[in-house]
Amino acid sequence: MPITREYIDQLKQLAAGLEYQAPAAFLADKVRNVRLRYNLDGLFIDASKQLLDSTSLDLLLALAAACQLPQKIQDCMHGAVVNPSEGRAALHTLLRAPAVLPATYAASSLALSKAHAGIQATLAKIKHITEQIHTGQWRGVTGSAITDVVNLGVGGSELGPNMVVQALGHLSTSGLNVHFASSIDGSQLAEILPNLRRETTIFIYSSKSFTTVDTASNAETALSWLCNHNKYSEVLIKRHHFIGVSTRDDLMTAWGIHPAHQLNVWDFVGGRFSLWSAIGLPIALKIGYPQFAQLLAGAHSMDTHFATQPLAANVPVLLALIDFWNFSVLEREGHAVLPYDGRLKQLPSYLTQLEMESNGKSTTLGRQRVTYRTCPILWGDVGSNAQHAFFQLLHQGTSRVALDFIVPVSCDNNLNILAAQNIKAHTALNLANCLAQSQLLFLGDQDDNLADDNAVFKSHLGKQPSTTILLDTLDAITLGKLLALYEHKVFALSVLWDINPFDQWGVEKGKIIAQSLMPIICDGGTVEHLDDSSASLLQYIFKQNVEPS
Repeated sequence: MPITREYIDQLKQLAAGLEYQAPAAFLADKVRNVRLRYNLDGLFIDASKQLLDSTSLDLLLALAAACQLPQKIQDCMHGAVVNPSEGRAALHTLLRAPAVLPATYAASSLALSKAHAGIQATLAKIKHITEQIHTGQWRGVTGSAITDVVNLGVGGSELGPNMVVQALGHLSTSGLNVHFASSIDGSQLAEILPNLRRETTIFIYSSKSFTTVDTASNAETALSWLCNHNKYSEVLIKRHHFIGVSTRDDLMTAWGIHPAHQLNVWDFVGGRFSLWSAIGLPIALKIGYPQFAQLLAGAHSMDTHFATQPLAANVPVLLALIDFWNFSVLEREGHAVLPYDGRLKQLPSYLTQLEMESNGKSTTLGRQRVTYRTCPILWGDVGSNAQHAFFQLLHQGTSRVALDFIVPVSCDNNLNILAAQNIKAHTALNLANCLAQSQLLFLGDQDDNLADDNAVFKSHLGKQPSTTILLDTLDAITLGKLLALYEHKVFALSVLWDINPFDQWGVEKGKIIAQSLMPIICDGGTVEHLDDSSASLLQYIFKQNVEPS
């Protein structure tokens, strides 16, 4: 049953009855609080600082059942077409399935079993390449061992791998340096390349279609840099210094990447769900294949939870219902993700793509315009930075948002250079700040005496709902669970909103327009057919780029 405006209006009436309830009253209901706390073996999730009661939660669970969410979960995980606009399945969960395919998968279809065999073959190739580079068997064209890897990719080919490399870099024992270049303007390569040696650097040309203009441009620049002052042929340089990751073997071969250095990805995996695939090669190179396998294992454990638990005990589903309540019923304006750990600095950027590219839609699966609010604007930063940046607006501004606080309980993995007492002090200070902010944002000034009108500028409004996720430690298996938790929440939300989370036609249209503008910019073509604003901007660009006489 697709969601209706009438159903949301009923939920809004219930929410209106809760509007004047003090935040402390929600937390006084201990039975409700227990229902909103979940322990997932390494992840402890507390959603009790949310503005909903047990009645609201029961109605939301009924909505999930009415939307046939349990069946939709099975459809997604077993290869049904869940991306109707492109006629595709979405089998990113198969990327992290174990080598022996679980019976629930194996019984689904022969095609799924064949896809699993291909995935296992690619994982074996990732392991082989990683071991070759780590042991010094892979040599550059001059015979030197590799010290640096530069990943050339954009969107899902950069955001996920970059985020995980930074998050788990403390696990690296290889000494290999991994860099990322995604910007189409060349500025990142211009910053990276002068600090590298040509003979010890390899590039990963990562593009699902192998036609992405941004990545192709950076690959050509990288090739020119490698060929500069080099006596070896371009063919030999490509063989020793490039790895390709794509769905298109033919295009990788045509560009000059040796078949032994080509890694496959699949059409049934969207870019923003692809870090578990060969797109994740930079992760394996940085932290080693055994740790990469742990990342996959953590995600698979969350897949199993999502596929087997009933709605009332299914944590990704419950988090999706809370988001539905906040953004479609309460109509909160944004969603802040606040990791209290510097290693997770890139997590908000990764989640902006995962959530906003997936669920930033206004058309239902039935091709009707939605009549309710779907995905919110998502942003965030490391919590300790955010406190000194945008928290002022959250505490005393007029915008109503929802928040996720994410914090490791232990910070020992990245602070081992410090004395034990310093580690303890850093950990305590970090946890205290995280918990204090979530408390104040939810409860406000309930205990403060602000009767004096002159002190009103000090008041904190409260009623900013949040979920806090405690990580036992920031390791590969726990991070895998966390990322899969968000992936499944996104899918569950898409079912509630009756939208397709696996296409991105808005992105594709922008690429088409950019291609039509390229000849005009390069050759100074006519602008009369363009809108007045675009024509004016191009005329200014032409004027500024005129060569001096």
